[in-house]
Amino acid sequence: MKKLIVLLGIIFVFTLSSCQKKELIIVTTTSLENSGLLAYIIPHFEEEYGVFVKIVALGTGAALEMGEMGEADILLVHAYASEVEFINNGYGEKRHNIMYNDFIFVGPTTLSTSTLEETLETISENHDFYSRGDNSGTHKMELSLWNQFDYDVTSFGDWYKETGQGMGSTLTMTSLSQYYTLTDRATYLSMLENLDLVIAYENSVELKNQYGVIKVNPELHNREELYADQFYDWILREDTQALIATYIKYDTQLFYPNS
Repeated sequence: MKKLIVLLGIIFVFTLSSCQKKELIIVTTTSLENSGLLAYIIPHFEEEYGVFVKIVALGTGAALEMGEMGEADILLVHAYASEVEFINNGYGEKRHNIMYNDFIFVGPTTLSTSTLEETLETISENHDFYSRGDNSGTHKMELSLWNQFDYDVTSFGDWYKETGQGMGSTLTMTSLSQYYTLTDRATYLSMLENLDLVIAYENSVELKNQYGVIKVNPELHNREELYADQFYDWILREDTQALIATYIKYDTQLFYPNS
C-alpha cells in the first residue's frame, strides 16, 4: 500500500511539473525562420529566462489567424496595416516595430530597369513570375506594388503563377524554373549558395520591409502570459537589438534594429 501511495505521489509530481512547463509559443513569418535569424537569437532568450520557445513559421496572414484563435503568445510579422487591424480588433494587447530590411526582386538575370514601375512592366511583358499567393506579408507587399501601378493580377496570364508556399520553398521553385519573384533580402542571402538567382532589382527605400512584435491578448488563451511579456520586453532591449544587428550573411547585415 505504501509503495502504491509513493508511486501515485511521483506520478502527481511529474504531471504537475509537466503542466507547469515554461513554454512560449511564437508564431512567425517564414522569412524570419528561413533566414536563420531566430535560430541565432532565440537561444539567448531561452538561456536567460529558462523558457522553452516553440516556433511556428507561417505566412503573416496565417500567423495573425493563429493569434486570433489564441494559438500563439507572440507574433513576429511584417504587414503593418494588418497588424494594426489585429490590435484594433482586440486580438493583440500591444505591438512595436523591432527591425527592418528590404524586399528585392530576384531572377535568372539582372533587369536593366531603373525604377520600380519599369521593373514591373518588364516582368509583366517579358518574364515568368512566381507569387507567394499565401496572404503572407511578402504576398501582401507584392500585391500592393502591382496595385500601385494599376495592374490587376486577376487578369494576368500563365506567366504569373502562385506557389502557395513559404519564402524558402518559393525561392527554390523560382530558381529551378528560372522565374522571377519578390523576396525579403535576408531569406535570399541565407539560401544564396543553393540558388541560381541574382538580384534583378532593388530599392531599399521603396521596398522597405518592416517587422513588428505583437503580444497576443492573453484573454484568448489560458497560458501563462508572463513569458510573453518577458519576450516582448527582451526583443526591444538595447542588447537584443544589438544582437540582431550582428546577424550577417555574405558580409551583409540582414536586419536593422528600430531602436
